[in-house]
Amino acid sequence: MKISCDREQLLQAFQTVGAVAPTRSPKPILQNVKLDVADGAASLTATDLEVGIRHTVSGVDVQAAGSAVLSVIRFGSILRESTDQTLHIDSDGNGATIRGERSKFQLPAENPAEFPTVAGFSETAYFEAPARLLRELIRRTVFATDNESSRYALGGVKLEFEGDQLTAVGTDGRRLARMIGPIGKQGDPAVGQQNIIVPTRAMQLIERAIAPSDAEVQLAIRGSELLVHSPRATISARLLEGRFPDWKKVFPERGAGTQIELAAGPTYAAVRQAAIVTSEESRGIDFTFADGTLVLAGRAAEVGQSRVELPIGYDGKEITITLDPRFVIDFLKVLDSEKTFTIELRDGESAAVCSTDDGYGYVIMPLARDR
Repeated sequence: MKISCDREQLLQAFQTVGAVAPTRSPKPILQNVKLDVADGAASLTATDLEVGIRHTVSGVDVQAAGSAVLSVIRFGSILRESTDQTLHIDSDGNGATIRGERSKFQLPAENPAEFPTVAGFSETAYFEAPARLLRELIRRTVFATDNESSRYALGGVKLEFEGDQLTAVGTDGRRLARMIGPIGKQGDPAVGQQNIIVPTRAMQLIERAIAPSDAEVQLAIRGSELLVHSPRATISARLLEGRFPDWKKVFPERGAGTQIELAAGPTYAAVRQAAIVTSEESRGIDFTFADGTLVLAGRAAEVGQSRVELPIGYDGKEITITLDPRFVIDFLKVLDSEKTFTIELRDGESAAVCSTDDGYGYVIMPLARDR
């Protein structure tokens, strides 16, 4: 194998793919990325046997076809630290040589034939979603998952394919995020297997691998795997098993409580200020809505007290609810600062339901007032 490549473009692709490789593994070869070049094309692959990625590399001049297995740590460091615009890489199967204008590195190499196969995308029946929508679905739900729970199903995002609609749901039992968006079909994909749970780590990788410039992304369910294909990358992820909460029961019927419209940016700033004096033992903030003002009050015996006022368009009866500011901040962080959202409240003991006009909903369970 022998190539010349644009260092920056190879670095970007290598960092995306290298994120899949485990830092520790009983199979040392998995701590590497495989580079395959043939017929003027080049691709990088990596896997931890649960999640795999195959990524097309641009800016590569192929002089001789072949493969090389490259260390995520060593080769990745060369790509980051080099100042050369172009790097020359050749490998004879026993090792790899990387040359810059005034630098040369020789690295040992594993046998490419021993590297596990990473699935490609050859499906003829699949779902198709706008890339921008899929990125937003992931960004707005993945933070609410729980990878520390013994309930493994909570360590992923549930995807529901129904008609021309895709629903993504993430929850840790104390809050729940749900995003809905339009989706298309080619053929008749995965009949009977259209509700799946995708591991959090895989969803994060999918978001990272999809470029903002991508138009459409294909999704297919093959047995116990989800395949996601963009113009540059194919990701395969082994699905989680287990019982996911019935999220539809968590969302109360719309209009059952008092609806208050808030601006995302100012609310985000106010919550962050009020949270300054909270502690692990006294985490909650009191949100009081009344007389055209939202008052946020926090207190912790060993830290102090906070009171932040935010003018709002609400003059109804006074409602006070105690919420964990971390959960509120997580929701507001994924909204554009100029966006508005609606918070629906029944009382201080019922869940707060936040929603936007683009299919995003978020439920937060309240904390006890006598904390």
